[in-house]
Amino acid sequence: MKSKIALATLLLLPFTGQYALAEEAVAEEKPSLTISAELGMLFKTGNTKSGDIKAGLNIKHEEGQWLNLIAFNALAKKLETEDEDTGKDEFESTDNKWDILGQTNYSLEEGGKNYLYASAYYEQDKFSSFEYQTSASLGWGRHWWETETSSFFADIGPGVKYDVIRAVPATASDPAIMESTETAAIVQAQALYTRQINDFVEFKQYFVAKQALESDKNSVYKSETSLTTKLIDSLQFKFAFRVDYDTEVEEGFENTNTETSVTLVYSF
Repeated sequence: MKSKIALATLLLLPFTGQYALAEEAVAEEKPSLTISAELGMLFKTGNTKSGDIKAGLNIKHEEGQWLNLIAFNALAKKLETEDEDTGKDEFESTDNKWDILGQTNYSLEEGGKNYLYASAYYEQDKFSSFEYQTSASLGWGRHWWETETSSFFADIGPGVKYDVIRAVPATASDPAIMESTETAAIVQAQALYTRQINDFVEFKQYFVAKQALESDKNSVYKSETSLTTKLIDSLQFKFAFRVDYDTEVEEGFENTNTETSVTLVYSF
């Protein structure tokens, strides 16, 4: 009887092994669509009252040799100030901006490192030198390396940038500056470095440069550094530092703008 059981066990071993491998493959299979939303809020009361809201949405879809990405960010700030004419307290916007980025990558070979990309970007900032800025680019990119703990992606290509420069109201000494537009050919280069420090902490560094081909045109450089800590499987804590730099801005505006945020990120 024991010999029969042993023989049956030996006959079943290949099938149980195949079943275990199949189960492991299903467990490791990544979903084709991933979505994450982030939100951060800060409200102050007392001597001064203010409210800040930071929100974002990231969508990633991967199918075969195609990779589609959409990233949306928004920031709003209000501060309580005293009206000089009425003396009443009222809330005044001190920051109000949003942007959206869309990009599609097509791998030149199945599981290969090289890809072609097309991207489009739109930004609207109420307190910048521009009514809005938009750009589009297409070109070539490469997965320079990708391991279990880190990855580095970079791409480059020609494109075009379109800026609408904000109208400036007239003063006693200066006439009004009318709204104007600027179109420029650009070379866009962007890179993303990701490092999984441990099972709970992830580091990311993103950089994009939109270099105008004419020296008197506005070039744009953006950088975002982030550190994400996993709280539970679907909830993360994110600290981010962002720098935006425009080479050409109107008088009275800063070339460099920075943003520090702390948000909760929910993935589903």
